[in-house]
Amino acid sequence: MKLLIRYHELANRVDEALGFMAAAGLTVDHPIMTSTDFWTSHECLLLPYEQALTRKDSTSGLYYDCSAHMLWVGERTRQLDGAHVEFLRGIANPLGIKVSNKMDPNELVKLIEILNPNNKAGRITIICRMGAENMRVKLPHLIRAVRRSGQIVTWVCDPMHGNTIKAPCGLKTRPFDAILAEVRAFFDVHEQEGSHPGGVHLEMTGQNVTECIGGSRTVTFDDLGSRYHTHCDPRLNASQSLELSFIIADRLRKRRIGTQRLLSMGV
Repeated sequence: MKLLIRYHELANRVDEALGFMAAAGLTVDHPIMTSTDFWTSHECLLLPYEQALTRKDSTSGLYYDCSAHMLWVGERTRQLDGAHVEFLRGIANPLGIKVSNKMDPNELVKLIEILNPNNKAGRITIICRMGAENMRVKLPHLIRAVRRSGQIVTWVCDPMHGNTIKAPCGLKTRPFDAILAEVRAFFDVHEQEGSHPGGVHLEMTGQNVTECIGGSRTVTFDDLGSRYHTHCDPRLNASQSLELSFIIADRLRKRRIGTQRLLSMGV
């Protein structure tokens, strides 16, 4: 019965979304439904590869790494005096900084200053991956340090990489409940700090794989071997992705309604 009620709720939200799209004129015949803008991003890890694909833009004189639209620096290579940071500060691409609970707030501020000395909006995205409990403890200090420095950044949650576990069968997996808990912690902290959650980074597929456990159509440890197709990181399947998306959308809707209510009261 709980499952039926959950799917009834999901169906109602799909109907609401389709109704909104129709009201906005986004029918199946609209050109936007048959085309898409496609953006790529990956970790700046292998410097010889990235350097070989870097070009100078003849119109602006700026250097761009043409291997992707956006590059990010990871936990292993974000040393302030390291070669990866030196390379990234010289290109004009949007940049991401992956941070875990190990990131020192003062070091984060220094890293942002190196990569974005002109404090250009849209240049820096901070991608947080630290597990739900660490998110609640560590993220507020990072937000406050960046705010005090006056730096403009976009905050993004990566709830996948901090929640990888090893199943009894030996396969890597990620519990849906842990992923959801980290997303909720991310939103809770930003609400508490008066800052803005800028995005969520998920690893997912539209296929009916069994790589992450949990979700309303429960995938168990015993199910993992039946449709485990990834060669690297476990992905949310179509059902789990939709379930998480609707939960996030509902959270955003409540946040929006709350903001509108405050504005109408003149607060």
